[in-house]
This record gives sequence, structure tokens and C-alpha cells, in this order.
Amino acid sequence: MSQLSTPTLLILGASSDVGRAIAHQYARHGYQIILAGRHPEEMEKSANDLRIRYRTEATAVYFDALDTSSHKDFYQSLESRPEGVVSVIGLLGDQDKGFEDFDHAEQIVTTNFTALISILNLVANDFKQRGSGFIIGVSSVAGERGRQSNFLYGSAKAGFTAYLSGLRNALYTHNIHVMTVNPGFIHTSMTEGMDLPGALTLEPEDVARDIYRAQQKKRNICYTGWYWRWIMLIIRTIPESVFKRLSL
Repeated sequence: MSQLSTPTLLILGASSDVGRAIAHQYARHGYQIILAGRHPEEMEKSANDLRIRYRTEATAVYFDALDTSSHKDFYQSLESRPEGVVSVIGLLGDQDKGFEDFDHAEQIVTTNFTALISILNLVANDFKQRGSGFIIGVSSVAGERGRQSNFLYGSAKAGFTAYLSGLRNALYTHNIHVMTVNPGFIHTSMTEGMDLPGALTLEPEDVARDIYRAQQKKRNICYTGWYWRWIMLIIRTIPESVFKRLSL
């Protein structure tokens, strides 16, 4: 594959465990990688590993999702415009703290929803002008029904899921693929210390592999693992009169 024909993938939130796994998955399949996040020194180590391991171009750039005023300059400053963009940005936050402290609640909602609209609108308009590209947004099964244990995080993810659905509809005729990823439990630094069900919990590498395969097939929605599609179907069909009594 020649340098001119090598596609570039921009990963937003690339210092996360899933972000790093996605970088390896796409680099393995011939993509140049732009790692974007708030920890450039850490990401530069990942970029160097990608360059050595896969003999591809990889760079690390600073990006702060919460500083929405910087998004336009950030995107325009990229040395090469990407053919694909993946957002892995997310903040689980502290449900109890957010319930009492609006500043923390706002941080959860902004990180998981409104800040992503800012950067992905820029990407979408660029792709629309070029007539090609793909956008992958990592949402969550938590966005499919509000639960007492994480309704702040879940409501933000629900908004992000609806945004991606609308974006997919708006960009379809412009040859741009938009995919929503709904992961379940994942072993990451964000979930460290949580009592996760082993049989239903994936490693970041599993998630990255599912995402790549689904994107190559141009899926609209990717559940990872696949069984979450059926688990969430059951959860969505529980009557509200029953659901509100459950400790979920």
C-alpha cells in the first residue's frame, strides 16, 4: 500500500484502554493513526510502539474534549485529515456525587454528550464536503434505559446515541458511514475496582476487534459483546411499573 493511499484514523480519547486497543487494531490493518487526548506524553509512547510494531505513521496530539472553543483550531491543525474518526471519550463519574453536586453532574453530561457534538459536528461537515469518511461513536448500553445506579451517565449516553442516529440519517446520502457502538462491561481503568460479572465482561482488545469488523461491514449499530443486544431487548421490555422496583 502506497503512502498516498494509506488511510488515516483519528482516535479521540486515545489514552483510554479501549482507545489504545482500537489504535492497534486499525494499525494492524494498514491505517495511519492520530492519537488525540489530554495525555500527549503517554500517547507518544503508544505512537512509538505503533510505528515500530506495524511500520505505520502514528502521531500523538493534545485534545481536550471539554475545551470546546479549541475544537475548530484542533481539527484544522491536523497535518493530515482523517478518513475515519473514532470517539472513545467517556466519563463514568460518581453517581452519588453528581446527584448532589451539579458541577460534577454537568461534567459527566458534557464529557459524554455535549462536548462530543462540538467535535463531531466539525468532522461531519468536513466529511460531507469531501463526500466520504466514517465516524464511530462509542456510546453504552447504559443509554438504553435509565437505572438508579448510573442515570446521569446513562442519560448522557442516551443523548449521544440519539445524536449518532440522527447524524447517520443526515449523512447517509453523502457517502458517510456513522456507527454507534454499545459496549457492555469492559475491564478498563475506568471500571477498576468494580464488581463486574466475569462471563459478561470483555477485554479492550475484544471490543476493538468487534468495532473493526462491524465498521468494515458498515453496521449501523455494534453491540460488543453481541449478547448485549438481547440482554437490552429484555431490559427495554420490562414494564415501568416493575422496572422501578428493581435494584439496578
